[in-house]
Amino acid sequence: MTELLFTPARLGSLTIKNRLVRSATGEGMALPDGGVTDDLVAFYRRLAEGGVGLIITGHTYVHPLGKVNPGMTGLYKDDLVPGHRRLTEAAHAAGGTVAVQINHAGRQTSPARIGQQKPLAPSALARPSSPFLPKEMTEEEIEEAIQAFADAGRRAVAAGYDGVQIHSAHGYLISEFNSPYANHRTDRWGGSPENRRRFLLEVSRRVRQAVGPQVPVFVKLNGTDFVEGGLTSEESAEIAQALEAEGIDAIEVSAGFAESGDLIVRKGIATEEQEAYLLPLARPIREAVRVPVMLVGGLRSRAVMERMLAEEGMTFLSLSRPFICQPDLANRLRTGEIDRVACTSCGRCTRDDRGWLSCGAKADART
Repeated sequence: MTELLFTPARLGSLTIKNRLVRSATGEGMALPDGGVTDDLVAFYRRLAEGGVGLIITGHTYVHPLGKVNPGMTGLYKDDLVPGHRRLTEAAHAAGGTVAVQINHAGRQTSPARIGQQKPLAPSALARPSSPFLPKEMTEEEIEEAIQAFADAGRRAVAAGYDGVQIHSAHGYLISEFNSPYANHRTDRWGGSPENRRRFLLEVSRRVRQAVGPQVPVFVKLNGTDFVEGGLTSEESAEIAQALEAEGIDAIEVSAGFAESGDLIVRKGIATEEQEAYLLPLARPIREAVRVPVMLVGGLRSRAVMERMLAEEGMTFLSLSRPFICQPDLANRLRTGEIDRVACTSCGRCTRDDRGWLSCGAKADART
């Protein structure tokens, strides 16, 4: 089998030095207003030094009402751009390529996170685990959110990011619009599949206009929602085709809503048979489009990674928790020092005494 993991590949106008992607992972290390900290700068420098082909930042909120968690990084105002520029400069100096993931929480937040305001959503439907009923968005609020994504894209270019990923997965705002489970509207933003995907396509158009033709714009898309009455894999493939027609440069396939539980964050990955668990969702999208597809979900061994590239036609392979455990895993795989990453998805990701994301299993082993 031809080894492809450490061969270059194109992402829009970019040449990525290898096929490994650090999938967006919320850091929780920003200032209260979403500003970049010294720790965040150092954190991304360390990732870049580790040799990964492409780094995607943790999700970054585009609007004050789109904040998910404390410590979430923001890109909703121009004052935040200089901090992001420090981050990109540090990553570039270490040989890295870095894209920012832009997001809006939708209903998956709480009033305490957003200045005691009501969360916004396509429809006034509460999450099963939340006591808060979101506000159904008006046309004006929909337009404001779309423009917020575009403005964040403009700021991303000013900050020196190499690309922009639009978060359309995991039950956040765009994902909610796509899903018949969360979107019960009867106007032009809901009902038919074409109407439900309208919000994502308009965000994609507007972000592309804001960043220009040379900056890659790509999407993280649910292959399915893993909830009854949610987005199906068949409809997701249709969305992928519509995105390709809009000029999107790549699609990263994920899945699930917050209430999907272990179906999207699976633990105890110890064998090759347990790896690549989202492959059945990525295949229909890979068959439906010609743009690069990024596969995420339980990738741990060099053998499985090579098979996903050579036999399944994936262009990039995204990993999240393994980079918490081993930020330098790309270099170690490349040199042959390891053929399998150490992370088994034990669920003990934590923070060290600096507040950095770290591996609880490794910390326990040292004590």
